[in-house]
Formats: sequence, C-alpha cells, structure tokens
Amino acid sequence: MIRRIDLRGSHMDPREVLPRAAVDVEQAAATVAPIVDDVRERGAQAVLDWTERIDGVRPASLRVPASAIADAVAGLDPAVRAGLDEAIRRARLVHADQRRVDVTTVVVPGGSVTEHWVPVARVGLYVPGGRAVYPSSVVMNVVPAQIAEVASLCVVSPAQRDHGGLPHPTILAACGLLGIDEVYAAGGAQAVAMLAFGVDLPDGQRCEPVDMVTGPGNIYVTAAKRLLKGRVGIDSEAGPTEVAVLADDTADPAHVAADLISQAEHDTIAAAVLVTTSPQLADAVEAEVQSQLSRTKHVERISEALSGSQSGIVLVDEIEQGLRVVDAYAAEHLEIHTRDARAVAMRVRNAGAIFVGGHAPVSLGDYCAGSNHVLPTGGTAAHCSGLSVQTFLRGIHVVDYDRTALEGVADHVVALALAEDLPGHAAAITIRLQD
Repeated sequence: MIRRIDLRGSHMDPREVLPRAAVDVEQAAATVAPIVDDVRERGAQAVLDWTERIDGVRPASLRVPASAIADAVAGLDPAVRAGLDEAIRRARLVHADQRRVDVTTVVVPGGSVTEHWVPVARVGLYVPGGRAVYPSSVVMNVVPAQIAEVASLCVVSPAQRDHGGLPHPTILAACGLLGIDEVYAAGGAQAVAMLAFGVDLPDGQRCEPVDMVTGPGNIYVTAAKRLLKGRVGIDSEAGPTEVAVLADDTADPAHVAADLISQAEHDTIAAAVLVTTSPQLADAVEAEVQSQLSRTKHVERISEALSGSQSGIVLVDEIEQGLRVVDAYAAEHLEIHTRDARAVAMRVRNAGAIFVGGHAPVSLGDYCAGSNHVLPTGGTAAHCSGLSVQTFLRGIHVVDYDRTALEGVADHVVALALAEDLPGHAAAITIRLQD
C-alpha cells in the first residue's frame, strides 16, 4: 500500500525525492478572489449568499445567539466536557510559561532601549467544520490569545445544515467554556473576508474588522488568508496535515502503524511518512497497517492517503542520515521511536512539534499534551513556528536617551549618516547639541 523510497547509500538531497502533498494555493486563490471581492463590496449579504451557495444552508443570523452557546454548554456530553476542561487546563499551563516580559537594556548611563511587548488588539479565530468537528482547535487558538491578553476575540466556524445553520454544538460549547461570546456561523473564504473587512450585520450589530486571522482551514481558507495578508496578519498558510516518524529496530510496529493511520484519517491528501533504518520494521509496519485498517472507521479515506504520492516509507542507512531526511522534510508532526529517543529528538532542527518515544503519540498533542496543535505544514517548519502566545504579541523598542547619552554617540551617528549621504539625519542630531 505505502510506496518505498530507498535512500541507503545515497548522497542526494532528500528534498528532491521525499513525498509531499501537491497543493496549488495560487489556483485556489483565483477561485476565492471573487468571493473576497464580493464580501468587501456587499458585506454581510455576500457572506450569507456564499454560505448558502457553498454550505447549503443560510443562517438565520451570522452572529450566533448567546442562548445557543449556553445551550451547547448545557447539552455537552459529560465525558467530552471533562476532556475539554482538561485540555484547556493543560494548554493554559504550557502557554502561561510563554508570556514575554518587558526587558530594559541600559546601553550607556542615560541611554536605554526597552523591548515592550504589546498584544494584537483584535483577532479572528478560524475553526474548521468540514470532514470532522474540531473543538480542540477552539482551545488551541483561544488559550494563547487570552494569555497574550488580546482584548477582543471572535470565532468563525462554518454553518451546519444538520444544526439549523449554527456551527457544530461542540464547537459552540468549547467557545462557551472559554468565555468566547462573539461567534459567527460562517466559514470558508467568505468568513476570512468578513473578518478582514468587517461587516454590518442585518440585525444592526457589526462584526468589526480584525488585526489578525489565525487557525487552520481547507485550501480555500488558506488561499483567502494569502490574498488578505497585509490587510490582516495571519499565523501561517496551513496545508494538509502530515506526520513523519523516525524509527529504528526498537520501535513497536503496531504503535507506528496506528500513528500513521491516525493522521491519514484527517483527509485523503494527509501525509504519513516513515523514515527508518530497519527494513524489517518497514515490513512489519506495512503488515500492521493492513491489519489495523480492517478495524478502522474511515477505511477509504485512510487508504487513499497512505497510498498517495504524499505518503511513503523511506529507508536510510543510520539515524544520522535519518535526521538529515526528517530535517529536510520539516514535518508538521515528528515522532521519534529510537534508542535514546529524547537525545535524538533534541538534535532535530526542523519540525512543528516533536513527540518523543512510544508513549507520546501525535494524538496526545492534538488534544491534551498542553502543546499547541496549530503547526506549520508543507516544509515551512524549517522557518516557521507553531501557534503560541508570541503569535499574538508585538515587540516594540522604546528608545530613551538623555542629552549626555546622545552627546556620547553623536559623532558616530553623524559619521554614519553622512556615509549614507543622508545629511538630514546628521542634522537631526547636531541641532540638539548646538548650545
């Protein structure tokens, strides 16, 4: 089922041969551009029209009534509520330690620079609602934004035909548990455009424009974020989910197979890659995949993902080569199933999140590890980080010099300004020191 790539004895750049999902965001951008333009011109009516056309339902109100959120919390399955409560608690523990504090550096007596951290004023959080329901994404988006002390937060999630034009009740319940009362029944490119431009609602309320849009979505959501980047900040351009597993002959093939399957069940274009030094493990994992698939719900979806060009088993000579391969791949999720797994994990340079050993599967991080599951995909983990408190903060340098401190460096500033043929810059210094 899963194709094999043999890199043993090879010195080629792994990026040339590693599997990767083919995603054409530019083509999707051409598709969503008319939607974005329509929302800019016609506001809420355009959002409603496109929601009806794409999702097959026209919400009675774009803004979800407070009563619907309260009802969703009241009707939440006790086991799901307990899981969400624990996910929130652990996420808050981890993200609280990410908070930045102002730091003042005294450069010279009377001259200092303070790095002052300020939260983004208003953020729109996108929560998907397609093949699956993701209340966990509410947690992952909201918790770091709240800890960063973002003053205004709203959530958008697609309207559901099966729920009377409201977002899924479990998503609404997660919002309620987190104290989010501004929620909109809108998804896709039209929701991102609504957040970016702001719209007047038919009932006289208003969705104010946001400064930043975060959260994963399908390719059309990603394309809309790309189109609107600059008008609003974005966290990243989320692509299909992916997992890479670096394993040696100590790995449990049943665990590895289960973890490949768990990511493949997200989507037919989800990627699952095993990098191993052991051909025997590769054989055993393939056999386990076949065995476990017979007991799995989404067999067709998983089978298509695992047999697709974006998935594969990569054979390497030793762990050193395996590390080069996983660094080249820069996976959204990377599992390490090797001897001295933590030591190996700490040598990885490129990954969205790393899961160490046999008892830290990606599923744990998806829900209750305390880490964030909104992570860079498509190789962008080589230069991007996952969602965190820092995503919602801006560092501003506050420069505070008195006259004596300015006098001490004036000659250097003037010399550099004149070297760049910017005499006005020099004059802005000398005019202050004439008397």
